[in-house]
Amino acid sequence: MKKAKSEIRKLHTYLGRVYRDIERQIKRKPKCPNILKTLLHITKHVLSQRKADKDKIYSIHEPGVECISKGKTHKKYEFGCKTSIVLTHKEGFVLSMQALHGKPYDGHTLKMSLEQAEVCTGKRVKKGFVDRGYKGHQVENKEIYMSGERGLSRHYKNLLKRRQAIEPHIGHMKNDGKLNRNYLKGKFGDKIHAVLCGIGHNLRLIFHHLCLKLCST
Repeated sequence: MKKAKSEIRKLHTYLGRVYRDIERQIKRKPKCPNILKTLLHITKHVLSQRKADKDKIYSIHEPGVECISKGKTHKKYEFGCKTSIVLTHKEGFVLSMQALHGKPYDGHTLKMSLEQAEVCTGKRVKKGFVDRGYKGHQVENKEIYMSGERGLSRHYKNLLKRRQAIEPHIGHMKNDGKLNRNYLKGKFGDKIHAVLCGIGHNLRLIFHHLCLKLCST
């Protein structure tokens, strides 16, 4: 750890020297490319940020990347942005899928996600099944059932068990649908990528259903 900290300090010194040298040369030339100004602004942020700071920059080429705490033993953190997904309860079709920046609390995103699903489908969502991460949601005029909720009938308990099927769908999107890595630039690229992954997932489900129909005939 001592050697690693020493190398980090050395890299910090090298970066500071290059930054100050370029800054001095820019003052002599009034016309400077905008991309160079952007890089200098990012570099200044990297030099000044500390471990406990918020809104840190983790990637030079993609400053909008966020550190998301997962709370899992094998993967404590992920770098990217949150994605809100609304699926049908039985088939697993994606009704709404959007990238959310700023690491919002899940409970605060539920109302917006359901409204987006209603806009995409043209139908009203009557019931929703969510996990405990959505406590404190502000959804009204809809029946929202949460995992671990007591006093439910056996029918609704079985429906809540079905909610766990969303995890394999997300796994397929990450492995087969390229959701785990986005190659589009910026926050707008994140939003486009999320929508395209949702469309691709629906197309794969339709293709699989058609293959089963053809094989049975």
